[in-house]
Amino acid sequence: MATPKELSDFLIAIERRAFKQTAYAVRDDHAALDIVQDAMMKLAEKYGERPATEFPMLFQRILQNTMRDFWRRQKVRNLWTTLLSSFGSNDADGEDRDPLETIDVEDDADEPSAQLARSQTIQLIERALEKLPARQREAFVLRYWEEMDVAETAKIMGCSDGSVKTHCSRAVHALALELKKQGLDKLGLSNAVFDKK
Repeated sequence: MATPKELSDFLIAIERRAFKQTAYAVRDDHAALDIVQDAMMKLAEKYGERPATEFPMLFQRILQNTMRDFWRRQKVRNLWTTLLSSFGSNDADGEDRDPLETIDVEDDADEPSAQLARSQTIQLIERALEKLPARQREAFVLRYWEEMDVAETAKIMGCSDGSVKTHCSRAVHALALELKKQGLDKLGLSNAVFDKK
């Protein structure tokens, strides 16, 4: 179980990186700050008693879900704004306009099939991560999800740089084997995805 100090130290350590990541994704500093704060509150309220080694993975998942909620709210708000602004207005020739014809349909990559595939892939990766020994999972999450360098990861884990590299290497190979069993190699995923650092 994590202590309040461990939770506080974790939140202080990831605050800046989480804000940058979110601001880049949503392109709005004020919204990004709200999203990060919401994610931090959810982590503290729902998972504050979990072991500190689980915080990076839990926080990353909460942050991603909070960003998705933001985008959903934005889509709904934009839809209703468009609909309501078009009621009662006419074309130049005096004809009533159909509000549904005023909605711009975006050709975005978030079609339901793409969302489902992404969600299923993430679930497979998370299940594969759960099977890893704790130290390998911690090293992998810190290095590849939190994008920390070897020295930062070693400091957090309380081990040498070489140990971090060993844990990461073993984690990558174990994950690659597990994901291959699930057929993810057919989707173009390979060890190269994990070997970016």
